[in-house]
Amino acid sequence: MSERKVLNKYYPPDFDPSKIPKLKLPKDRQYVVRLMAPFNMRCKTCGEYIYKGKKFNARKETVQNELYLGLLIFRFYIKCTRCLAEITFKTDPENTDYVMEHGATRNFQAEKLIEEEEKKIQQEREDEELNNPMKVLENRTRDSKLEMEVLENLQELKELNQRQAQVDFEGMLDKYKDMERRQKEREQEEDERETKEMLERALVKRLRDSDSEDEAEDANERGRKHTADNPTDILTKDVNTGSQVQRNTAASTSGSSSVGVKKQKLESWERSVGGLGEKRSLGSLVVRKKPADSASKAASAAPREAADTQTGAGAAKPESSSASREQPITSQSGSSLSLLGAYTDSDDSNSD
Repeated sequence: MSERKVLNKYYPPDFDPSKIPKLKLPKDRQYVVRLMAPFNMRCKTCGEYIYKGKKFNARKETVQNELYLGLLIFRFYIKCTRCLAEITFKTDPENTDYVMEHGATRNFQAEKLIEEEEKKIQQEREDEELNNPMKVLENRTRDSKLEMEVLENLQELKELNQRQAQVDFEGMLDKYKDMERRQKEREQEEDERETKEMLERALVKRLRDSDSEDEAEDANERGRKHTADNPTDILTKDVNTGSQVQRNTAASTSGSSSVGVKKQKLESWERSVGGLGEKRSLGSLVVRKKPADSASKAASAAPREAADTQTGAGAAKPESSSASREQPITSQSGSSLSLLGAYTDSDDSNSD
C-alpha cells in the first residue's frame, strides 16, 4: 500500500522528455468546471430568475483573438434550471467583472450603468477641452460655482447641527414625562369620578327599592293589624265624631247645672269606654236608665234628645238624678261588653 502513495517517480539516466509525443488538442477545447453564477440574471426563454451564487456545472473555453494586456479571456456555458436553454457569459479583466453574452439579461446593474455614464461624460469633456480653450474657462467657472454652492450647503448643515446641539434633550424628555404623568392622573381622576357616579346611582336605586319594599311591608302589617283587632272595637269607632257632637250639645245647654254634670260624666264615660258605634244592632243592646223623679226628666229631656241625634242609631248615654242612684264605671281595662253588662245590672236593681 505504501508504494501506491509514492509521488516521486524514478527517472532513468537516459530519460529524454523531448522524445515524449505531444497530444494535438484544439485551441478552443472545452472543459467542464464547477462554478457559481457571478450576478443575478433572468432567462430570455422562460423568464426564470437565476440568482447570484447559484452553482452550475459549466463548460469553459478560451476566447480566441481576445486579450487584455496579455490576459486570456474565458467564456462559460450554463443551462437554465427551468427550460435548459443555454446561457453564455465571459470574463472582463478590464473592469474585474463578467459580461453577459447570450441567453439571459443581467439584473440590478444600475450602479454599473451610472459609472459607465460618468466615465463617458468625463471623456467627452476632456476631448472638448483639448481643442477649445474657451470651453476650459466655462468649465472652470461652472466648477467654481458648484463649489461655492456646496460650501454654502455645508455651512447651513453645520449651523443646523450647532442649533440642534444647543437643544436640551433631557429637559424635553422631562417635559414629555411630566405631560404624560398629568395625562395619566387626569384619566385616573375621570375613572374615579365615573366609578363614584355609578356607585351613587346604584345606591339611590337600592334605596328606592328598599323604600318600596318597606312601604309594601307596612301596608301588609297594617292589613294584618286591622284583621287582628278586637271585635268590640266597633264600639269605639267614631270617638272623635261623638266627642265633637257632645261639645256642640254642651255649648247649647251650658245654662243649666245638670247639663254640666252630665257633660263631665259623659267625658269620663268616653275616656273609659269610648263612643258607641252607629250600628243599630249594637245600640239596641244598651238599656237606658229610667229616672224616678219627674223633675230630673224635665231637666234632662234636652240633653237626651241631643244625644239621640248624635248617635243616630239609638245609642244610650248615662243619665241619673242623684249621685246615690248612679252606678260608677271606672274600669278602663275591661272590655266594652262587660261594661254593658254592668249597666244592665244597675237598671235591674233600680227597677226592683
